[in-house]
Amino acid sequence: MADRLLDGQRVLLGVTGGIAAYKAADLCSKLVQAGAQVDVVMTEAAARFVAPLTFAALSGRPARIDMWSAPGGDPIPHVRMAASTDLVIVAPLSANTLAKLALGLADNLLTATLLATPIAALSKPGFDGGVPWILAPAMESHMWANPLTQAHMVALVARGAAQVGPGRGRLASGAMGAGRMAEPAEILAAARLALARRGPLAGRRVLVTAGGTQEPLDPVRYLTNASSGKMGLALAEAARDLGAAVAVVHAPLAVPMPYGVESVPVRTAQQMCDAVLARAGTTDVLIGAAAVADFRPAEAAGQKIKKTPGQEELLVRLARNPDILGEVAAQRAQTGWPRAVVGFAAETQDLLANAAAKLVAKRLDLIVANDVTEPGSGFGADDNRVTLLFADGRQEALPIMPKAEVADRVLAAVLPLLQPD
Repeated sequence: MADRLLDGQRVLLGVTGGIAAYKAADLCSKLVQAGAQVDVVMTEAAARFVAPLTFAALSGRPARIDMWSAPGGDPIPHVRMAASTDLVIVAPLSANTLAKLALGLADNLLTATLLATPIAALSKPGFDGGVPWILAPAMESHMWANPLTQAHMVALVARGAAQVGPGRGRLASGAMGAGRMAEPAEILAAARLALARRGPLAGRRVLVTAGGTQEPLDPVRYLTNASSGKMGLALAEAARDLGAAVAVVHAPLAVPMPYGVESVPVRTAQQMCDAVLARAGTTDVLIGAAAVADFRPAEAAGQKIKKTPGQEELLVRLARNPDILGEVAAQRAQTGWPRAVVGFAAETQDLLANAAAKLVAKRLDLIVANDVTEPGSGFGADDNRVTLLFADGRQEALPIMPKAEVADRVLAAVLPLLQPD
């Protein structure tokens, strides 16, 4: 299935010597499945571990090794490939090739091609004429820990390359330690993050709240709800793919945090409110997708509450939690930040009326309303049916769709809110 960021991208996949080269074949396959055009350039050492024919079969293009026997007799294949590359991935990256790249050596087709390919500074929006580099080192742990190797890696990262891994685990030598090449899925995520830097939210900061807050009753019990956090993380991933720097303030989640998204874990509504207000003043877009408890136990017991003989009921007095979006609205009225605020209304009755009232009360730019009682939609589900309500009175009812697609639609509605008047 084509990927919205990798589809149509021309990827130069460099493969160097090491047992981890077998993972590069899986990575090549995944890139092709995502819609990328992959040109594989191997070192002679890499070809001793995985045959070039393997990569040719996976990519549908010849895997290249020798600078002096390029297809079609091209006398400068390294320059041609560098000029037509959108993304560089070197996986695995051996200690030998890492040193050559850091020192600017070009004694084979791969290093010559990479030396002709300027590195884009991923810390800045856009690419400034460069190409994103994703480097996935893989080597024995003592080689990786060597100060010379570390200095070479630092030098390339300082120039703008993105480092992925290495991970810790069992190495080819049988030892345990750092040096395992990152898994293809992680490398793909890093590639997508790099390509997103030229998106319409590049240079913007997006803050998302997610998950259902937990309000302690005693040390082992709490009041909460059925929110999984899926919708909030789908929004975070969609914003990341548009180029934003994304942070998620979240209660406990049932799903993993997307790659490249900052995690700010909290538990209670008060903790979430404090974390949001601390960041709201430097946030372009706030999306409040968390299911925040309106009330908490007025007093949390210091020890586990035990039932007593003959006890038929337990009365718990509740106190009101802070209104996070209300607090943000008050702060925004003074500072103008965040630039745009989106809320969610998870309702069980009078969906549109309740959502419209919340839109006005919280002074939101947009609210996403969904009926959490609808089968296959809402809390815990992979799909959602929502209606978008705008501050200018417009409404847009969406059919049931995957939460990732709902997130795309929400972010598409946010983009115009950031445009200057």
